[in-house]
Amino acid sequence: MQGLDPIVIIPARLASTRLPDKPLADIHGKPMIVHVWERACEADIGPVVVAAGDGEIVDAIEAAGGRAVLTDADHPSGSDRAFEALQTVDPAGRHQAVINLQGDLPAIDPSYLARVAEPLAEDGVDIATLGFVIDDPAERMDPSVPKAVVSLEAGARSGRAIWFSRLATPWGEGPMIHHIGIYAYRRAALERFVGLPPAPLEMREKLEQLRALEAGMRIEAVLVDSVPLGVDTPADLDRIRAIMAP
Repeated sequence: MQGLDPIVIIPARLASTRLPDKPLADIHGKPMIVHVWERACEADIGPVVVAAGDGEIVDAIEAAGGRAVLTDADHPSGSDRAFEALQTVDPAGRHQAVINLQGDLPAIDPSYLARVAEPLAEDGVDIATLGFVIDDPAERMDPSVPKAVVSLEAGARSGRAIWFSRLATPWGEGPMIHHIGIYAYRRAALERFVGLPPAPLEMREKLEQLRALEAGMRIEAVLVDSVPLGVDTPADLDRIRAIMAP
C-alpha cells in the first residue's frame, strides 16, 4: 500500500424499502451510520468520510465529530456516491486507494478494512474485495448469497476472482466462497468503473462487480474469518442490537 495513501468512504442514503431511514436506526444510543464510521476510524488506515445522500446523515456524522459530504441523492449505486465524495474531499488526487465500506455494517471487524486493501500492493490489481468460505450447506444454494469464484492455491488466503454469481458455483470438490461486498479500488479503477455503462451479465445476475470483470478489470479476493452482519430488515436490526449490547 506504500504510496497509495488509502481513504475510507462510506456511502449511505435514507431510502430503503425494507428498513426506512436505515442509517439513522438507533443502536444503543447512536445512529447506525455513526457505529460504521467509528469502526472505520478504528481501522486507522486513512481518513474516513461518509458520502451521504441526505442531510440528516451529514448532521448525524458531524454531531459525532466526523466528516460527511452531501452527494447527489439520485446516484444509482454506492460506488457512484463514493466517487463523487472522493472528488469533493480530494480533488488533487492524493489518495490513490479508495476503500468503499457499506453503511449497514455496524459491527464489522476494523481489521477487515486493512485486509481488503492488501492486494492493491500488487501491480495489475484494480479492485480487491472479501470472501468467506461457506460452511452452511444451505448457503450454497441460496440465491441471496452471492458467490465469488476465486482461483485459490492450496492453503492460500487470497486469489484472483474469476466470476461472481448467485448460483452454487464452482462445481466440484473444494471451497465455495460467500462474497462480502466491501471493496478497495485503485482511484483510477473506481473512476473507470463508475464511467462504464451497466453490463449485460451484471444486469442479469444483479451483481455490479460483473461490470468490472466484463470490462477486463482484475479483481482480487481476500478470505476472512466471518461474514459481517449487514442490516437490511427490522429483524437484522434486532440481531445487531443484541450482538452489540454493552
